[in-house]
Amino acid sequence: MNRILGMKVGGALLTLCVAVAQAGEMSGGFDAELSGIQQRWAEINYGPEASREKGFEALATVAQKFSDSHAGRAEPLIWLAIVESSQAGAAGGLGALSLAKRSRKHLEQAIRINPRALAGSAYTSLGTLYYKVPGFPLGFGDDDKARQMLKKALELNPGGIDPNYFYAEFLFEEGEYQEALTHLDRAASAAPRPGREAADRGRQAEIAALRGKVTARL
Repeated sequence: MNRILGMKVGGALLTLCVAVAQAGEMSGGFDAELSGIQQRWAEINYGPEASREKGFEALATVAQKFSDSHAGRAEPLIWLAIVESSQAGAAGGLGALSLAKRSRKHLEQAIRINPRALAGSAYTSLGTLYYKVPGFPLGFGDDDKARQMLKKALELNPGGIDPNYFYAEFLFEEGEYQEALTHLDRAASAAPRPGREAADRGRQAEIAALRGKVTARL
């Protein structure tokens, strides 16, 4: 995912996303609904670029409904924030900043509720926002905060694919190539996540691509 404001990555998609949520309600409640959002996110994020913006917009409606239905739970807020930040990245332009701010607000709420939810995923996503959003005066980006949040994510989930990948991406942006490679190695060897096979495949492809960029600088 490129810097959010520099990235340009209907109805049928909304129908599909609502169907995912309804299926979750009928087949296992909270966990099934959450899994449906996670799987749909992977389909959109690693699917055709041209359909991502509308796909994430539709999925955000489902994620908002899920979060509203489970007030006081951190997990729905985290995934609502992930969808919103992904939508911001796909939309690009100055209009994406409001989505990024909304995502930050939801991540901060999730951390207040349960900082360990989803193995500290809120810290991973918040740290990623801080280094992808431009800094003052355009946005709230802050590399120091990004490093702090990403390190916290790694404390909570040291072997996780996402915290290691995004910290490696941050380190690459900072020119810290050798340490970036270390975290890419950890990300590549992370344990598979049951039910998140599509996301793991997509992330492993991103790991390989970033590794090529890192090794070219060493």
